[in-house]
Amino acid sequence: MARTSTHNASLNPNSRDANRVPLPMLEAGMVLTWSSGFVGMRFSADYAPVLLVLLWRFITLSLCLFPFVAREIRSAPLPVLIRQSIIGVFATAGYLAGVARGIELGVPTGLAALIADLLPVAVVIISTCVFREHSPKSVWAGLALGLAGMLIVCRDAVALGKAPAWAYALPVAGMVSLAAATVWQQRSTARAGSLSPLGMLWLQSVVSCPVFLWLQASHGNVMPIATVGFAASVAWTAILATLGGWGLYWTCLRRSSSARVTSVLFLSPPITLIWVWAMFREPLSWPMAIGMGISGLGVLLVVRRDRAGGRLFSDRLR
Repeated sequence: MARTSTHNASLNPNSRDANRVPLPMLEAGMVLTWSSGFVGMRFSADYAPVLLVLLWRFITLSLCLFPFVAREIRSAPLPVLIRQSIIGVFATAGYLAGVARGIELGVPTGLAALIADLLPVAVVIISTCVFREHSPKSVWAGLALGLAGMLIVCRDAVALGKAPAWAYALPVAGMVSLAAATVWQQRSTARAGSLSPLGMLWLQSVVSCPVFLWLQASHGNVMPIATVGFAASVAWTAILATLGGWGLYWTCLRRSSSARVTSVLFLSPPITLIWVWAMFREPLSWPMAIGMGISGLGVLLVVRRDRAGGRLFSDRLR
């Protein structure tokens, strides 16, 4: 195990700095920046097709991040790069393509977001059913409360729409894809090493480019649109949603259990709704506030249980 720990440290030069920041602060930043991804989609819808924005988001990140991760990528073992590439395809390309393509085919945005936010439940189910991990009753109770609160928050935003029946499976597939990648990433990191969060984001951006290039090319032009709105959309989603949201997501997974980290994302829908109200004057309601409170109680249950078992989890990762 000593060799594995040393190897992890060499591949993750910023891990010590991240460990100095209290986990609740990282999680708060994660929820805010994760919510920015949905707000960014709403913002970019006025300027360009969502798949085109996603394509240039990942092209931009692939080019801009490379100078900062080149040495790490060159020194990383090939098995680590292969595993992280596959995880990137599932976590980033699979998740975003499923949700975005479903919306494009007519699945209502509110319903697609609701399906995507079932991530915490899917993570615990995969951990329990596939890997036989034991999840205590308090975790299931917290997930149930978080889900109930999220349903209350999103009830006015959800409609069935007129998409073909099979299109509704795309957001589900995207959500399951991210859940599987989340569990795989956390279980494999301690055994076989990993990249730093920045290195992971670069590699995930690179492997996502061909996916979104193919998707966008099959529907229209892949060239960027020379407008301030398009540039702002790409910058918003690249900096806030990817570097902020995804970067903090992978960082938090190094510090805590997947059940805790994903359950915190139950707070994303109400924060997103508050954000779009502030930017676009979309309506708010008292049920949304009540739902946010219920989701908060659910997250608290999971977080308290995780804190109680935190020492065991930390020892396992060593």
